[in-house]
Amino acid sequence: MFLEPHFRGQRSGWIEVICGAMFSGKTEELIRRLKRAKIANQRVEIFKPKIDTRYDDAKVVSHDANYILSTPISHSSELLELSEGVNVVGIDEAQFFDMDLPDVCVRLALRGVRVIVAGLDMDFRGRPFGPMPNLLAVGEYITKVHAICKHCGNLATHSYRLTPSPDTVMLGEKDLYEPRCRTCYHMGNILDLHTSESEGPGHKAGNKKPA
Repeated sequence: MFLEPHFRGQRSGWIEVICGAMFSGKTEELIRRLKRAKIANQRVEIFKPKIDTRYDDAKVVSHDANYILSTPISHSSELLELSEGVNVVGIDEAQFFDMDLPDVCVRLALRGVRVIVAGLDMDFRGRPFGPMPNLLAVGEYITKVHAICKHCGNLATHSYRLTPSPDTVMLGEKDLYEPRCRTCYHMGNILDLHTSESEGPGHKAGNKKPA
């Protein structure tokens, strides 16, 4: 479990990044840290991209239905103005933000703000997602969380898309994605066909082996 940094004499202001596949508990961990900061009477502001309306327009909501109020924004530059006088800034679904987000987070940290960012490290193709690689490079504290592979029970590191759409950004939950380990991910829809046979003729197979 992550313990908040608290070193005597350390200057305030740093970046924490929580990353992993879908259903790995990234948002749950983000909410946990933000609620602890509120208990410590710190001024906290939470932000998420406006395009993420899966559960709620204005709340950051985990897959387990845990939530915290947030401010939806369109561009990372808005963080600088909306975070005046704040001790802790939380950012969810960072992969959907623009590529300026890492620089904005660095600027906030230089102001003395504790910045906590959560996001997918890889897209459905298994490639680095949006600004996340740069955030991982500039962050002082990195936490990689894992889901459980639906097919073999091992740690899941990849988000496997169950539909054939080529779009990088496609909002969805368990109807469109499932967590898989590296091996099961690269087996592609062979596993979907096995599942289809076991569940009967009404089950729809997913997409092809990831390109």
